[in-house]
Amino acid sequence: MKYTVDMNDRPVYLQIYRLLRADIVGGAFAYGSRLPSKRLLAEELGVSTVTTEHAYDLLCEEGYAQARERSGYFVIFKRSDGFAASGGKSSEPAQEKHLGHSKPVFPVSLLSRTMRKVIADRADEILERSPHKGLMELRDALRQYLARNRGINIDAEQIVVGSGAEYLCGLIVDLLGREKTYAIESPSYEKIEQVYRAAGVKYELLPLSDDGIDGAALSGSGADILHTTPYRSFPTGVTASASKRYEYICWAEKGGRFIVESDYDSEFSVSQKPADTLFALSEQDNVIYLNTFSKTISPSMRVGYMVLPKRLVKTFEERLGFYSCTVPTFEQLVLTELLNSGDFERHINRVRRAKRRELSKT
Repeated sequence: MKYTVDMNDRPVYLQIYRLLRADIVGGAFAYGSRLPSKRLLAEELGVSTVTTEHAYDLLCEEGYAQARERSGYFVIFKRSDGFAASGGKSSEPAQEKHLGHSKPVFPVSLLSRTMRKVIADRADEILERSPHKGLMELRDALRQYLARNRGINIDAEQIVVGSGAEYLCGLIVDLLGREKTYAIESPSYEKIEQVYRAAGVKYELLPLSDDGIDGAALSGSGADILHTTPYRSFPTGVTASASKRYEYICWAEKGGRFIVESDYDSEFSVSQKPADTLFALSEQDNVIYLNTFSKTISPSMRVGYMVLPKRLVKTFEERLGFYSCTVPTFEQLVLTELLNSGDFERHINRVRRAKRRELSKT
């Protein structure tokens, strides 16, 4: 197996990880097969064994491979064609699921300082009306943040800013259609079901297993849209395995369906790299990505956003372009400053380090 990496494109271990992942998913490495040794692969690529070890560790964290003492790394990813229950492990350490849901505290002093800065520097803009999809500078800051942290490479025009997940889900129903059938994880965040019920759409509740939505239930649901929280479903803490994530994508691609992906709590992953988003994995432009700042900053910070597939951007403008943005300009400017200054990511990293320390004690 011959691989090449670009030494000028950092980090190199992520390139190696993606090359191996592609061959695992594509079937070049079958379920149960042994991967090349990290030493031989390092020699082939001209990198250190530390670099290849990082790549293999990430494959293990994401549920594609498993390390066996003195034997090497073996593939545990199993892609099923009939949506049968698949192997693989959750991409997060099991201990993390038992840490509870304590709220990470965003520094009030930092937030107040940022607000004062916005008032001082942008006073003339605070009372101006926001564009209907949100301020372009905020959407561009979100675009850069998602590329750095979630592997999502998009245009700012694909981002829609709104006041929380419930509001954005309402827009999604208007966009995709009230005549469609929606599928929701069970159990799940109760307000999501309430939104679909209030919208008057038909929806199905799909049971969760320990690695994601039951495959048979999904294929037999008759749903057109799947609403899922693959990183960590609330309140169960279930993380969809790599096999399950590909199963969802396969389900959507085969039937011309859509997935609404809520990326709840991914920012506070203790892994070096959180599990891949469905949006980043999908090749057919059929995933709507959804996230908010209610946990990372505060529930009172009513700012959420969704990322539309490119093919839905024009449809959104035609059907929903008359809606006004529901997030005040002031809050958008504050969030833009937090993202562009790096203060938001520094806060996230502090919380993640604290969680790692907590895990090390368990």
